[in-house]
Amino acid sequence: MRYSEDLLHSQRETQISRFRAWVLLLVPLAAILFQVYIPRFFQFLAYLELPLIVTIYFALMRRSPIGGLLVGAAVGLAQDSLSQMPLGMYGITKTIIGYVAASVGLRLDVDHPMIRLILSFLFFVFHHFIFWALARGLLAQQDNFEAQRTLVLALLNGIVAVSVFHFLDKLRERA
Repeated sequence: MRYSEDLLHSQRETQISRFRAWVLLLVPLAAILFQVYIPRFFQFLAYLELPLIVTIYFALMRRSPIGGLLVGAAVGLAQDSLSQMPLGMYGITKTIIGYVAASVGLRLDVDHPMIRLILSFLFFVFHHFIFWALARGLLAQQDNFEAQRTLVLALLNGIVAVSVFHFLDKLRERA
């Protein structure tokens, strides 16, 4: 009897989360505007990658690879339009991250804070690696991949992501 109760609770916990339309529009927009404008006034916040954190969250919670792909593409292209980078760089990287995050969300219970920290850390590193590879391959930029700096920033963004995920959990509706 206990096993069936645990299984039912587990199935209930891994259901697809639904969000109101205003949440799906305003949260990524706020993250992108934060990314573009806040570091101009507060340089120490330039390390935060809030559009990536929001992309990871919505992809993990929706548990739909196509949905994650679309969220990543929309957030990435919107970020591209406001940044100094060539159009498509963030769009490509966040599309890949959205797809992979949603695929991982199908396999894991992503409601535990430690899992969220680890996944945010790994996706940040993966995001920076993809961006670096695209910059070298498509733009012929010869920048070096700074692994130590990326790992430190990934840890900081992972810690922030757990807090942001907790806040965004309050805005979701269970399906």
